[in-house]
Amino acid sequence: MTEIWFYHLLGRPLERVLPTLLEKSLERGWRAVVQAATPERLDALDEALWTWSDDSFLPHGQAREGDAALQPVFLTLGGENPNGAKLRILVEGADVAAALDAAGPDAYDRVILVFAGEDETELTGARAQWKKLKEQGRPTTYWRQNETGRWEKMA
Repeated sequence: MTEIWFYHLLGRPLERVLPTLLEKSLERGWRAVVQAATPERLDALDEALWTWSDDSFLPHGQAREGDAALQPVFLTLGGENPNGAKLRILVEGADVAAALDAAGPDAYDRVILVFAGEDETELTGARAQWKKLKEQGRPTTYWRQNETGRWEKMA
């Protein structure tokens, strides 16, 4: 069954955290899909992945660029999984249950909802999703960033 992880950002923006998560995914041999809720956020993430490091970049693409099946990391607003990803990362409060329902319960090895702790809307939405997924009996784990940016398992 798909592992569902909640990543609570504290003090570090998504644009700094996402590249590291994606690098670790690629190191495992997993392809990834990143789902945002708005085109503006998707474009910002696209730019961040190209420029996040002076000596590295993360190969990725969006539907408008074509060749989605060849992309190690695919950025989307929808529920598709054209690159056969084993990891799905949802941001901006994208719906975890809907993503799992669309793909099937075992389509991914892991689904991660990343939410900003300083954003009350994202925090409230993550809490509601956590409750819903727990009620459905889905395996969920909660991770919170500490002061140094490391992840601590909280639940």
